[in-house]
Amino acid sequence: MHIQFAELPVFDQDRAKKFYTDHFDCQIAADEPMGKDGWRWIELKFAGAETTLHFLRRKDDAPSEEPVLVLVDDNVEAIVKTLKSKGVEIITELQEAPYEPGRTIAEFRDSEGNRMLVSTSGNFM
Repeated sequence: MHIQFAELPVFDQDRAKKFYTDHFDCQIAADEPMGKDGWRWIELKFAGAETTLHFLRRKDDAPSEEPVLVLVDDNVEAIVKTLKSKGVEIITELQEAPYEPGRTIAEFRDSEGNRMLVSTSGNFM
C-alpha cells in the first residue's frame, strides 16, 4: 500500500507548478483539464518519491499557520541556501528539531503562502 498524492492548497496553479519545478526539480506527473472553470488536475513528483503532490483550490488567502508538508532531504543546509538565493521567505532558520536531537529542520513559505518544513531524515519509527 502507498499514498498516491498529498493535497496542497494553491491560488495559482501555474505559479505553484513553477515554484516546485524550479526549486525542487519536481517532474510533472499530470496536468489535465478538470471542469469548466479552467482548473486543472496537476500532480508533481519529487525525485525518488512514490507519492505525488496534487494542487487543491485554496479556499481563502490566509497563509497557513502550521507547516502543511514536511520535505525530507539529507542536505537541508543546501536547500535553505538555494531557497534564500532565489528570494524564498525563510520562516525558521536551520536549527535542531526540538522533538528529535540530531535532526536538522528549517521552515519556509512557498509561492502560495503555505508554511513548509524541510528536514533531514529522522529516527522515528
